[in-house]
Amino acid sequence: MKAGAIRDRLYDYIRVADDEKIKAIYMMLEDDIAEQIEWWNNPVLVSELEKEYESWDSGKDRGYSLADIKTEIASRKGKKHGR
Repeated sequence: MKAGAIRDRLYDYIRVADDEKIKAIYMMLEDDIAEQIEWWNNPVLVSELEKEYESWDSGKDRGYSLADIKTEIASRKGKKHGR
């Protein structure tokens, strides 16, 4: 079974599972969940973010303002809908 199908089945199961089963599932996955939530404890991710920040701070990479991003999103939405 492909990962997408497994994911869908798990979503469906979690929606209807009783509290004890939900707690048991969470306990099995707690370390993985915490690792994803506490990104600052992931040295690989922190290192990558530091490299990207240094590249932006030095001017090597331009970066984008929130206004730039909103303009680009609006532009792409317009193209998608034939505007």
